[in-house]
Amino acid sequence: MPTPGPSPSAVPGLRRNMVTICAMTATIMQALDTTIANVALPYMQGSLSASQDQINWVLTSYIVAAAIMTAPVGWIANRFGRKNIFIVCSAGFTFASVLCGLAQDINQMVLFRLLQGVFGAALVPLSQAVMLDTYALHERAKAMSIWGMGVMMGPIMGPSLGAWLTETYSWHWVFFVNLPFGIFTVLGLVIFMDETKKDLNLRFDWFGFSALAIAIGSLQLALDRGEQLGWLESNEIIGEFIVSAIGFYYFFAHSFTTSKPFIQFALFKDKNFVGGCVFMAVMGLVLYSTMALSSPFLQNVIGYPIITAGMLLATRGSGTFVAMMLVGRVMRYVEARTLIITGLSLTAASLFQMTGWTDQTGVTEIVTVSIVQGFGFGLVFVPLSTVAFLTLPNHLRTDGTSMLTLMRNVASSIGISIVISQLTQGSTRVYAVLSEHINPFNHAMQMPNVRGMIDLSTDAGRAMADVMVKVQAQIIAFSQDYQLVMVFILVSIPLTIMIGSTKATLRAQSAAPDHAVIE
Repeated sequence: MPTPGPSPSAVPGLRRNMVTICAMTATIMQALDTTIANVALPYMQGSLSASQDQINWVLTSYIVAAAIMTAPVGWIANRFGRKNIFIVCSAGFTFASVLCGLAQDINQMVLFRLLQGVFGAALVPLSQAVMLDTYALHERAKAMSIWGMGVMMGPIMGPSLGAWLTETYSWHWVFFVNLPFGIFTVLGLVIFMDETKKDLNLRFDWFGFSALAIAIGSLQLALDRGEQLGWLESNEIIGEFIVSAIGFYYFFAHSFTTSKPFIQFALFKDKNFVGGCVFMAVMGLVLYSTMALSSPFLQNVIGYPIITAGMLLATRGSGTFVAMMLVGRVMRYVEARTLIITGLSLTAASLFQMTGWTDQTGVTEIVTVSIVQGFGFGLVFVPLSTVAFLTLPNHLRTDGTSMLTLMRNVASSIGISIVISQLTQGSTRVYAVLSEHINPFNHAMQMPNVRGMIDLSTDAGRAMADVMVKVQAQIIAFSQDYQLVMVFILVSIPLTIMIGSTKATLRAQSAAPDHAVIE
């Protein structure tokens, strides 16, 4: 049965434009803070007198809090009103950011980052829901292009902006930079955003939420700390995986046997939404894992300073920006799954090119490959964000945006953990293999030109040989990681069969009065 789709704010004008800008600033603030603090950690460690393990909790506390609080966003918005929650979370996130910048010791910093994650969890799903409601059906692709720029550009530009702020001013400005944007967002939402209908009869499923929170929190802790503690060699990591498994078991057992579960499983009856969840997880894993690899490669292997590495990585954002500007128009004529396949193929091709990178790779190739990869990301993200909500009923929209965000966040943590673990183990393994051949009896080591540079009979020669072998081991390990991500993308491409025809669906919906959403 068709129901009215566009809200009054769907009419182009000042109100819609201001709501769009506010949703974008909220998205960018949250997306930036997932990566912007990473480069400032060494400076914060000295200033806050923290150990290496303690300073890592600055990242871990934020990630875990955001992951846990993403799941109930749909229920909270439906119960108390989307506008109220959006304003509270934007104000809370801004206030917590200021507190982080003012922190005097590591305990305060971890507490304030935890608070920042609690409030920041709702910003991305709420902003996406607002954008979907603010634009009529035939403009959804354009709306998701605008919104996607914030989601994708945030993590890509975060390290560059964080490095510049830290080097130019201090690490405190990594957090203070949110203040003007936060104030603008809150005032704009108060003045221009319309409130949604509240369902005062909704009851909160405390058992379901507690089980899911424990499961996700334990999983995120294990993924974030696994590399530091040696994965299954650590009793802490084993315990966290066990707790996570028990939490997920009780969550699903409870959800399938209660009349009103915490998560609305009606979401997963929609084929397009399920396909969106699958590929959102793919995008989260690929985007964040390649980011986790690219920065250390440019700094540790090639030897670029952090500012230069950040500038080179930012070129990937320019490719994403161009793709998102184009794809909103292209989607009128091309199927979403065709664009997704094209984007994934471009990303896989760029990763194939990166498998051949060495310490001698030039700036031109790095920039070219980064732009192509960013363009591929843009081609995937906008159609994916559009198709996921194409046939989903309106009343499930906020729950759907929070679920997509949760899938992306969990997948990104898994992806980062896998590639960093493989990089560490791969470097050690390759180093052991290569070092076996560095001895005076190797014919290659006896060649005059080699002996002139590396004399294994001297300490200096052995030290030089060790450095060269370590660099080559790192290069090979990075290449293997890029190859692993490339294979993952290629394997996921056939799953696009899950996505239905967007052109046929849009034609059917356009036939309904006022571009209604067919529920």
